Amino acid sequence: MSAESVQRNGRPSAGPPGRSAAWAGYTGAVLAFVFGLVSFYWAAGGTLGLDTLGGTIQDMARTRDSGFIALVWITGALKVAGAVFSLALVQSWGRILPRPLMLLAGWGGSVGLTLYGALQVGSLLLVAVDIVTPADPIEWKPLLWRLFVWDLSFLVWGILLLLATRHYVKNRPRSAERVAEK
Repeated sequence: MSAESVQRNGRPSAGPPGRSAAWAGYTGAVLAFVFGLVSFYWAAGGTLGLDTLGGTIQDMARTRDSGFIALVWITGALKVAGAVFSLALVQSWGRILPRPLMLLAGWGGSVGLTLYGALQVGSLLLVAVDIVTPADPIEWKPLLWRLFVWDLSFLVWGILLLLATRHYVKNRPRSAERVAEK
């Protein structure tokens, strides 16, 4: 193992010197923030793009169902909070937060988002390639939007959060490791 492949804490580096996965935190933050803004737009009464949702969700948004609108405000806020969290994983100010909390939220969030996105994309893909036939007629525009945009974004965000959490772990050693470095 060459000296270049060892980090300052003595552990092997995962990649070439100077490379990091911080980009994943920034990209995940942008993705989450943009989708949070879309949620806020729809919650505030915006109608552009509602036809990409389809089915009951589209109907509840168009009729301004109060429970649904409250849920959209909440999901918008969670997406923006997720954007801030994604940044906290790769920014120095994120170090003020307790490491166990960051790891729990990072690993848990990445697993949850990835599984949710993968299950949604997988089930939609089965319908799109005619392996599964739903009871109701297929609305192709919403199906394709969910497959390639809405639900795929959760899968992508989960993977980005996983990479950003891994970056956090590698760049914020445990307290004992920090003391040993001094």
